[in-house]
Amino acid sequence: MCNLYSMTTASDAMREIFRIADMRLGNAQPRPAIFPRYDGPVIRQTDQVRVASLMHWGFLLPQVSAKTGKSIMPKAVNNARDDKLQSSSFWRASFTSRRCLVPASSFCEAKGLNPATYFWFGLAANDPDARPPFAFGGILNTYRGEYRGEFVDIETYSIVTTTPNVLVQQVHPDRMPVILDPADHEQWLDGDVKDAAALIKPFPAEAMRIVKSGADKTD
Repeated sequence: MCNLYSMTTASDAMREIFRIADMRLGNAQPRPAIFPRYDGPVIRQTDQVRVASLMHWGFLLPQVSAKTGKSIMPKAVNNARDDKLQSSSFWRASFTSRRCLVPASSFCEAKGLNPATYFWFGLAANDPDARPPFAFGGILNTYRGEYRGEFVDIETYSIVTTTPNVLVQQVHPDRMPVILDPADHEQWLDGDVKDAAALIKPFPAEAMRIVKSGADKTD
């Protein structure tokens, strides 16, 4: 399960690596820690052009108080399980027609409690300080309603998760985010449901490494 990740690649490098034609990130700064309910960069395909913009991490699900029956803070659902994408009405339409790339440079899983140890995972590299960028498989939605004390109309995203590889399994035995090979980005964005579903699998453990571990929640 991914509840924290980073994106520290410079905007110009992102543009080239992910073939972004329309960059709408403004004066984007490195993001060493991206948490649910906050904005992160997202890449989607629009009229055959890749557009990068900031969106809210987590599909928002309206909630009501069991005691009062009144609306309360919507739930942010930041991960989408691979085994629910086509069977649940909450995810199905987004997976069918609103897929996206979520660029990242590492992601974090916690192990233990009081205190927890935070393990940051990234791609393999010769330089221990390097953070080669990659993309999670993501899906998009919109939310229109009350949120944080005001009426909003915003775009949201969620990260697809699958079973973990042997590296991630040591820390989180159940889930890891879907990491896409760059050669598969176009298939994820433009392919049909069957094409996209074929890409949902654990990323090879030998192509990854633990880049940092400890008490720090930033990479």
